[in-house]
Amino acid sequence: MEVLQDLGSLSALRGPVYLAIGVFDGVHRGHQALIGEAQADAKKTGGTAVVMTFEPHPMMFFQRGEPPLRLSSPRHKEFLLGRQGVTHLAVLPFDAARAGQTAEEFVEDLRASCRPLGGIVVGADWKFGKGRGGDVDLLHRMGGFEVDGIPSVTTGHETISSTAIRLAVARGDLTFAENALGRPYSVLGTVVPGSRRGGGLGFPTANLDAAGLQLPPDGVYSVRVRTGDDVFRGLANLGVRPTFSSGDRRVLEVHLLDFDGDLYGREMEVEFREFLRGERKFDSADGLRAQIARDIASVR
Repeated sequence: MEVLQDLGSLSALRGPVYLAIGVFDGVHRGHQALIGEAQADAKKTGGTAVVMTFEPHPMMFFQRGEPPLRLSSPRHKEFLLGRQGVTHLAVLPFDAARAGQTAEEFVEDLRASCRPLGGIVVGADWKFGKGRGGDVDLLHRMGGFEVDGIPSVTTGHETISSTAIRLAVARGDLTFAENALGRPYSVLGTVVPGSRRGGGLGFPTANLDAAGLQLPPDGVYSVRVRTGDDVFRGLANLGVRPTFSSGDRRVLEVHLLDFDGDLYGREMEVEFREFLRGERKFDSADGLRAQIARDIASVR
């Protein structure tokens, strides 16, 4: 995948250029429908489909006090888009200048940057530009390119959105999250040094830096882990580790089945497959060790 960092880079792409624009947090099934439309339009005309997104997340810019947790980090988003066959990703900085730009000015910049602009694909209810003054109707009025406003996608009777998925994950509804995403919910992070207590129990764990990401409730989960080209089954503990700690800092630590090696500094994608049990305090390390052995047997 080619990652573009500014609008000017669009001019080097084979036209017509079809832009799928949005935040794409989580790359859920609604996002996938939008991206698929841009890819189909580009294929019909021999042009180039580009997914255009923004960093930081606009809500992080406007809600500086306490921005919402994210479903996918920027790096994870790249991986997820690559799995959708995306070949070109434009990541535009969302700053004060971008926030102050009118919808008309933004569209004119897109038009000037693409050679030519073949079309824009967005969600049907998408709002953009200063004061959220732009929408699909404005895109149609400006003219000169195709406009596709993709209707919302539903699962059951609920509309799929990043917010709905975020709330579902927070309450532990992994089934809704999986149906909305078209894949099990996962987070991507870097393995960081931990307390090494897992190794002392006979079950070494990798501690994942998942700061700023939406995580499910505390507990023990069956997981599938990807690191590089390798895939493992595993057991994840999410919580404050009450047997050894009286603090309140949540930690995500993962034990990989049938793995022996050093993971420090490596990227790891943890896919939450099934909730096994709640986190609880044990009277002794032996009690915890015995329970972990039972958990691993359950995963196997």
